[in-house]
Parts: sequence; C-alpha cells; structure tokens
Amino acid sequence: MSTLSFKTKSIRAALALGVAAALPASAILAPAPVEAAAGDLDRAVTALRGITTMKADFTQTDRNGQSVSGVMTLKRPGKIRFEYAKGVPMLVVSNGKSMYLVDYEVNQVQRWPISNSPLGALLDPNRDVKRYGKLIDSGHPDVVSIQVRDPKRPEFGVITLIFARDSSAPGGLQLTHWVALDSQNHRTTVRLRNQRYGVSVADSAFTFKDPRRSSRRPG
Repeated sequence: MSTLSFKTKSIRAALALGVAAALPASAILAPAPVEAAAGDLDRAVTALRGITTMKADFTQTDRNGQSVSGVMTLKRPGKIRFEYAKGVPMLVVSNGKSMYLVDYEVNQVQRWPISNSPLGALLDPNRDVKRYGKLIDSGHPDVVSIQVRDPKRPEFGVITLIFARDSSAPGGLQLTHWVALDSQNHRTTVRLRNQRYGVSVADSAFTFKDPRRSSRRPG
C-alpha cells in the first residue's frame, strides 16, 4: 500500500470518528478545584467567543500515530475548513450548518450536522462549552484544558480543548490543540501553530467542489 493511500484511509477513519499531545490518563480523570474550574471555564468560553476569524497551520494525528498537515480556517458562526497539504485528496468543511468530509480520491461526500460532531464545542461555544464543559487538571498553571461531552448523547464523542495562557490571544487564552475521542475511545489529535486572528475570510472559503456525478449543488 502506498504512503498516500495509507494516509488517505487514515484520515477517512479519523474524521469519521469525529475529527481532534493527548492528555495523560491521570489528567483526564482528575478534576480541578471548583474555584478554579468556574473561573477558567468562563475564560475559555470568552476566548472561544473572541475568535471571529482564525487561520492556523495544523497537524492531525490519528490513533495509529499517522500524521497529516494543512491549514485550518475558522469563521463564526459555525464555519471551518481543513485544507490538507498537496497530495492528500480530501477536504473537511463546515458551512455553518453541516460538516462535510469530501473525498476526491473516491468521489464521495459524507455529511453530518455540526451538533453531532465533537467540533460543535469549537464552532458553537455558547451551546456546548457552558452546558457540557468541565475543567480538567492539566498539571500546569499556564495550561487550561476543557473537556466537553453530552452525557445524554455519548455517540457524539468527547472533545478536550487545550489552551495556553497568552495575553495576545482572544480572552488571554490561545487554543493550541484539541483531542477528539469517539464512543469507542478512538483518539484523534489536532495541534495548531502560527495562529492568526481577525484575518479576512470570505464565506466562499466554506464551499467545495462536489466530486459526485449528480446535479446536486456544492455545499
């Protein structure tokens, strides 16, 4: 199997799980003090709300340790695009209502509501973070980790958002990476670098060319 084919299948599997440095088990199991939790949870929500637009380079690593890179573009409300590096014939994009996994290698498109993805916490912090989020002890005073899950809908998975304290970032917290875990405990990690806030992003960035042979309009 070629490296490209292996990576493409790896991406496909990871994104089907829910598109996400994994935290050590001790960090996931140990809640922070209540006083700190209240303040840092509010600060994390403020930081997410403060991102109107953002671009960042990303590296996505699946449960097998296979990694691919690209550029992430985010725009509120609810829009995100993962443009993979040249040679990876895939695209992940949300138009604000639905998330699409576009596979140009096999000319297929998968679609699911944003609310069914762990990324809903990133795209709609009002809905997910305040209602379902809790602070997780990161073991470092300058790192804030928020775990978001809907206990009534475990099939939607879990996302842990990790922030570093940074006065230059919105709300004083910079989103550095996240870890998505599906209901089968399959993990995907997305790390960000070179974050740029407040950049100009056209809505057309969140459309795509539909590879299917039909009259269906692009998303």
